[in-house]
Amino acid sequence: MKKIKIVNGQVITPYRIVKNATVLIKDKKIEAISEGDIEVAGYEVIDVKGNYVSPGFIDIHIHGGGGHDFMDGTGEAYLKIAEIHAKYGTTAMAPTTLTCSKEDLLTAIALYKSATVKNTRGAQFIGMHLEGPYFALNQSGAQDPRYIRNPDVEEYKEIIAYGQDVIKRWSVAPELPGAVEMGKYLKANGIIAAIAHTDAIYEEVAEAVENGYNLATHLYSAMSGVTRRNTYRYAGVIESAYLIDSMDVEIIADGIHLPPPLLKLVYKIKGPDRIALITDAMRAAGMPEGESILGNKETGLKVIVENGVAIMADRSSFAGSVATTDRLVRTMVQMADIPLVEAVRMMSKTPATIMGIEATKGSLTVGKDADVLIFDENINIKTTMINGEVVYTSAEFSN
Repeated sequence: MKKIKIVNGQVITPYRIVKNATVLIKDKKIEAISEGDIEVAGYEVIDVKGNYVSPGFIDIHIHGGGGHDFMDGTGEAYLKIAEIHAKYGTTAMAPTTLTCSKEDLLTAIALYKSATVKNTRGAQFIGMHLEGPYFALNQSGAQDPRYIRNPDVEEYKEIIAYGQDVIKRWSVAPELPGAVEMGKYLKANGIIAAIAHTDAIYEEVAEAVENGYNLATHLYSAMSGVTRRNTYRYAGVIESAYLIDSMDVEIIADGIHLPPPLLKLVYKIKGPDRIALITDAMRAAGMPEGESILGNKETGLKVIVENGVAIMADRSSFAGSVATTDRLVRTMVQMADIPLVEAVRMMSKTPATIMGIEATKGSLTVGKDADVLIFDENINIKTTMINGEVVYTSAEFSN
């Protein structure tokens, strides 16, 4: 039974920072948190020397990193992506697919199942996020248009049956024929129905929300805003997400997909308890800039990574991101002027709540999993701990 005592830390709770605090970890769980010292014997002591002690970051929308993509068709890709992102503070993630064939989706699910039991050194897998293929062609963005199609009842029921207890979320354009019925089916099967790559107007979003959809996938990206049809204006998905209080939203907070004024606007209207920060990272995350591939390394789309973002080769749109979770928190604090406590909450507690795992993850609370980060004032990760095990320590911190 491993026992760890973290001392001299600035401990970030969901609502405040406890200075000069101690955290006790026992048997993979948070045992105690207290200001000042806690006198105990037999614990390995980690002196964080005034650095921040934070809950692990939870990324609910991620495609790849370190030169790998979840669509590569290999178990190694799953493990390597989990390992590379752990170095940047991600302790839990939802591997995300891209628009593809049914056969490729089933393969991705099978690989998730086998990789999960082998994943001991990287961010934990908390369920799969299927992004597509049921999207509006006009809002395809970086999704391969060859595979975009309307919801197919027999197809999605077969996929869900195969991925039972594995698929936790599915992103769909709600205005498509059959999408409302699909939302009902997803909800009945305990799967989060999310709105994405869509031209829906408010009336269609409202109906979707009434039938199971409760999350906006990468708000602002590949979705409708105010539109005009002949004489009349209609509110789009963006405005709907603001108007419908019960809707959660996720944002790619790299400062590029959404510039600081929009990050501030989303925060001002939705608040930290309705916003999950996501990387939407593709294989080039954690890699040098240059040419890369979105999706399967053999059949995916060619992209260019420059100036901290991935774009399509024809420069028509972004192509996922190369962000890591530490960068998201850093951007919210330094560029959007969001308090550190709330930026961390949007990267931990809120995504845990959205995914339904808040009972065990998302905050430094007694009894929860010991997913713990140590980082400095610039959100540079010094140590990543998953279930009480150190999986990464920076060279300068270990010395």
